[in-house]
Amino acid sequence: MIIKASQRSGGQNLASHLLKAENEHVHVHEVRGFISDDLHEAFAEIHAISQATNCKQYLFSVSLNPPQNGQVHTDVFIKTADEIEKKLGLQDQARAIVFHEKEGRRHAHLVWSRIDETELKAINLPFYKKKVNEIAKELYLEHSWELPKGFRDPLMKDPLNFNQAEWQQAMRTGRDPREIKHVIQQAWQHSDGSKAFNAAIEQYGYKLAKGDRRGFVIVDFKGEVYSLPKWAGIKTKEAKAKLGNPNDLPTVDETKEQFRKALTPKLKTISDNLKAEQAKEMQLLNKQKLKIAQLHQHERNHLKTYHEYRWREETKKRQSRYNKGLRGLVDRFTGKHTEVKRKNEQEAWSNLQRDKEELDTLLFEQLEQRQQLQQQVIQLKKQQLQDHECLASDIGKALIYETKKTTLFNERNYFTLKDNVQNPQIER
Repeated sequence: MIIKASQRSGGQNLASHLLKAENEHVHVHEVRGFISDDLHEAFAEIHAISQATNCKQYLFSVSLNPPQNGQVHTDVFIKTADEIEKKLGLQDQARAIVFHEKEGRRHAHLVWSRIDETELKAINLPFYKKKVNEIAKELYLEHSWELPKGFRDPLMKDPLNFNQAEWQQAMRTGRDPREIKHVIQQAWQHSDGSKAFNAAIEQYGYKLAKGDRRGFVIVDFKGEVYSLPKWAGIKTKEAKAKLGNPNDLPTVDETKEQFRKALTPKLKTISDNLKAEQAKEMQLLNKQKLKIAQLHQHERNHLKTYHEYRWREETKKRQSRYNKGLRGLVDRFTGKHTEVKRKNEQEAWSNLQRDKEELDTLLFEQLEQRQQLQQQVIQLKKQQLQDHECLASDIGKALIYETKKTTLFNERNYFTLKDNVQNPQIER
């Protein structure tokens, strides 16, 4: 599974994140080594103790993300948590484990205190990213999961990776950021100059422009501005070498005005209608997601109640095996009491493992049901993305056509004016 780790502060923000309701299911599995069982109060305890030290990042936060279709038992998550704390020297440190479920996937968040309460100093965690990656790779190999490219060879990572800022910017346009970056990079690789590059991106509703501070930028038909070096994965010097002087290009405001004039009201209406229709389609699936989440929570509560009832009954049965009074005293001398105790402990452990297995079985069945719905969500998003791409292509074609009409109109006016100057008799 993918393991991401970080040293951090902000315990209250982290607690709110771990408990936030946007996840379909949130389960606080363990709060160990704290006075309080409440996450906010527990993390506040660590922060208070850290005030006696110079440590600012008093928490160590880790997320465990299994593969898309990997059914991972709870014990595997706990074993992984134990391995991480052993490898990093966090044994006996206060720890919290929270499970999240969303879109048919189950993952875990682990949080440790970095403050050694005995010596009042922070535990150093050298090379922790390398160490958790070693554990992650071992898990992939142990469970025969498909090894991510990043684990096979660092040079095989996805070249279209993007950061959070790029993702948020792309989401504002309603287009997949991978598609945006792919279009820009492909256009850059297959063009030999400014004219060819601009022609390539115009087919997808983009235009090359001069940025206020960033040199070369790309503007889309909605007015969103993208830094060319950032999205093409190149250096500014490379951009200048291929595209020339950015001052030869229109400004961002001028480019936006070109879009405004070129885009017809019909295309804008189509774009708005498409967005509204897709939002409605997604709303129906979101209602199904909520309904399934509520049903699954009801099933889990029912199983928990049954487990508690059965455990009480089995405990009574185990207790009834002990003789009382004089017989009980005799049993202690003969060793029968010890034999019964050993049998009860073995049976209790076996029953506990049975309950865990039943809970995991229920979770896996529910995750499979949720993944079936998630496939519908993925298919819908894929179809919506294709619709966006088709619309963007249509807009690009319209822009090229509009530009050609404007150019032809200007050429006709130029030659008419030239003829009038050279042949003034025509004007008379």
